[in-house]
Parts: sequence; structure tokens; C-alpha cells
Amino acid sequence: MKKRYDPISGKSGAIIEDVMATPEVDTLPFDLNMRIRLCVEEVVENVVQYAYEAGAGYMQVETTLKNGVWSIVFEDAGVPFNPLDKEDPDITLSVEERPIGGLGIFLCKQMMDHLEYNYEDGCNRLIMEKKIN
Repeated sequence: MKKRYDPISGKSGAIIEDVMATPEVDTLPFDLNMRIRLCVEEVVENVVQYAYEAGAGYMQVETTLKNGVWSIVFEDAGVPFNPLDKEDPDITLSVEERPIGGLGIFLCKQMMDHLEYNYEDGCNRLIMEKKIN
């Protein structure tokens, strides 16, 4: 599946549902499906909320299954931002002691098998991979 959303304002739900409706995900066990969904939601919401002013830009999402590995590639031309550079939160602190933000990306790092970010030709590109077979 490869799809472009332009503009992305107000389309978080549609983007997430399109990604999660792919045949590769439909047959997964519930817990694995939910972990992947959480990661997809995190990435999509971050791009929609922070990449562009007023959600005026685009997001392209491409999913592929190859050799039992499901890949999701998110691309946008918003503000350059590498979420993998963000320091992991200190999860030993209580919720009240922790600063707001950063937990979603941390969970993606924990739940996915591979995350990769690059910025080229004016585009952010985040690749998430999960072994599903």
C-alpha cells in the first residue's frame, strides 16, 4: 500500500485506519496488531501535530511485506525532526516526576524491530519494521 495524504489536517484517523487495514495486519494476533497500531498512531499524530503549521502539508505512507518483515515508511516535508535522537525518558520516575512527551517514541523503539530515520531532498523519512512471521 502506498498512499499520499495532502493536506493532512484532520486526517489522522483516516491515515491510521488505512495503514492498519492492510492485509498484512488483518491476520496478526491481537496483541501484535495493537502494538503496531500504537506505533503507527504515535508517528502519524506527531507529524500531523508538529511537522507543518496548521497541518497544511502532506504525508506519504508506504507499507510492504518482504521475507516476513512488515515495513512502514512515513514521509513528510515538514520541519526536519529525527525522533530517534530524542533521549529516552527515565521510566523509573513516577508519572508526576516525568516531563511530558517522549514516551510514544520510546515505546516505538521498544515494540518495533527496527527504526530508521533520514532526511534528504527536503523530506523526513521514518522507517519502522516488525517481524510478523
